[in-house]
Amino acid sequence: MTQRKGIILAGGTGSRLWPITMGVSKQLLPLYDKPMIYYPLTVLMLADLRDIAIITTPEDQDQFRRLLGDGSQWGLRFTWIEQPRPEGLAQAYILAERFLDGAPSAMALGDNVFFGHGLPELLAAADARVTGGTVFGYRVADPERYGVVDFDAAGQVRAIVEKPAVPPSNHAVTGLYFLDGTAPARAARLRPSARGELEIATLLDSYLQEGSLQVQTMGRGYAWLDTGTHESLLDAGNFVRTLQARQGLQIGCPEEIAFSRGWIDRAALERQIARLEKSAYGRYLRALYG
Repeated sequence: MTQRKGIILAGGTGSRLWPITMGVSKQLLPLYDKPMIYYPLTVLMLADLRDIAIITTPEDQDQFRRLLGDGSQWGLRFTWIEQPRPEGLAQAYILAERFLDGAPSAMALGDNVFFGHGLPELLAAADARVTGGTVFGYRVADPERYGVVDFDAAGQVRAIVEKPAVPPSNHAVTGLYFLDGTAPARAARLRPSARGELEIATLLDSYLQEGSLQVQTMGRGYAWLDTGTHESLLDAGNFVRTLQARQGLQIGCPEEIAFSRGWIDRAALERQIARLEKSAYGRYLRALYG
């Protein structure tokens, strides 16, 4: 079986957060004590993915490279892809076609945060599906902001509706998509919507119509936070701060995941700790590993 590859979509203009994103990419903003992109990155790491493409704007790519390097410090390999213009989430699969080279993928949006005790198992189950796709539904109070799952009377998924004026349910589709190797070809066949975008909901519908899309609902034991508004950005940062302060454990720490999975050795971990030792983040790693 071809190894699944990861994609982080960190492009776009971040215009809903202007003026704070007029000079820096939204995905580079601090989410409490870490850059926002650390959170989707570590979700892909928890899914055991090490070959990851990062899609950014041409203007922002140098900043991302300065932050993340080539990934080797965490036992990863990064491929950098430019997004000249934001033309919808499904565009990511067209841009990443050469990188994927027929492999299945897991794409995480660069402004999404996931948390939950059973998250690695949930990701492993999605990764185990060789054909078709898996997305995750999460109950929200404001579904009109998202792609929304339309269930029939038997609880089966019959459609995913993008930002509906009258939502058919309270279950939003999160920014994490496990799709098979046909995703780029499917995306290439899409036509722009009335919004002028290649809609992810339309791409997912192509799987749904074949009966090959699974929507896995995430229950009360999980947290999914996006950062598309100033309020949700603040809420996500407060969530991370509260949980870390309470438990004394980090959320979204790539060094911790890489070392625990054997992707880096003790010497590589020590180099990271030495770089970070003046920060609370570095002191956390030192306290954790001695």
